[in-house]
Amino acid sequence: MEFTFKTLPYQTEAVESIVRVFEGQEFSDGIRHRHDMGTKKDTQVTFDEESGVPLTEVGLAYRNNDLTITPEQILKNIQDVQKDNGISISEEIVDPLGAVTLDVEMETGTGKTYVYTKAMFELNKRYGWNKFIIVVPSIAIREGVYKSIQTTESHFMEQYGKKLRAFIYSSSDLYKIDEFSQSSGINVMIINSQAFAASFKEDGKNEQSRIIYSVRDEFQSRRPIDIIAANRPILILDEPQKLGKDDSKTQKALRKHFNALFSMNFSATHVTHHNQVYSLDALDAYNQKLVKKIRVKGVRINHLSGSERYIYLEGIDAGKTAPTARMEIFVSHSAGIRNETHIFRKQDNLYETSNHIESYKGLFIKDIDGLANTVTLSDGTVLFAGEAVGDITESGKRRIQIRETILSHLDQES
Repeated sequence: MEFTFKTLPYQTEAVESIVRVFEGQEFSDGIRHRHDMGTKKDTQVTFDEESGVPLTEVGLAYRNNDLTITPEQILKNIQDVQKDNGISISEEIVDPLGAVTLDVEMETGTGKTYVYTKAMFELNKRYGWNKFIIVVPSIAIREGVYKSIQTTESHFMEQYGKKLRAFIYSSSDLYKIDEFSQSSGINVMIINSQAFAASFKEDGKNEQSRIIYSVRDEFQSRRPIDIIAANRPILILDEPQKLGKDDSKTQKALRKHFNALFSMNFSATHVTHHNQVYSLDALDAYNQKLVKKIRVKGVRINHLSGSERYIYLEGIDAGKTAPTARMEIFVSHSAGIRNETHIFRKQDNLYETSNHIESYKGLFIKDIDGLANTVTLSDGTVLFAGEAVGDITESGKRRIQIRETILSHLDQES
């Protein structure tokens, strides 16, 4: 079965936003350079007198052309794109990986893999760049990206008259790095962070990550990372928030070793922000009918009085004779006070259940209404399911929100 793909307007807008950043860049269809083929054992090598390069072990390869526009021009282009897209204007190029790091925000399910695949074709068409590396946080995402590129091959062939040559980096197939370097077409390497980040200092214990930094006999006495870096690759970071912040091992390894021309981050939830050029958030995606539905569920916190009392009504269950309420309260123990969920019935005493915490003294369950999903306390407080009263920390709020989100999801699925 063959899939038929259609480029949606917002995907074209996202790609155009990226490409416009480099307006003024000279076109160059791959820069030829001397490719280190390495040396084999017991091989007689003749060296060039001027360069010292072993003549019998040098081949021809193609790398990305350097940027011919200035950082000032790049920043101006970014600002123009941001104005057109209604994005906050950058005053400077922010902490770049390579010459610049572009952030593209796209809601999950709107086709970011398609967008950065199309962006590679457009960058090649307009500026001649042909060496790309997609960095992903896991093997599962790596396989998904590779499959997506294969699936859209015919679709992009119709649009651009050429194909991407994509491969997954593997320490057992290092010869593919030579093919990546020596090909003049559009070449894409897909690599998961575990293959290089765990051994950032180059002497780590992880065997897989150590291979990329070490001289290998099976790779003609070369370091794989040196051959990769010689291509001046454009880096595409898929879900960068899962790759760590800018001071993480993954990011440090990318900055130190990969010699990136520039980089692009694609995510729905950027944690670290650089120079954003496009945004398609959850509300935009919903308004454009790109996702089925979004819901916002709030957690209401009442009576933040600073006391130690805290009550959260998880829900109400229908009992055989009368409804019961699942409520989380503070409970005193010899090791300290902690949150606990207990089952309460009408007239149950919260002071007794809490092991005599003073703030609950005189407080009991006055009524449980299974139809209205409410609990009425003896002091007149009425709690609806999902509500909390009393003192609650920020982490407590988040815990309740996560719990309510999971319950909502389960309700929808059932």
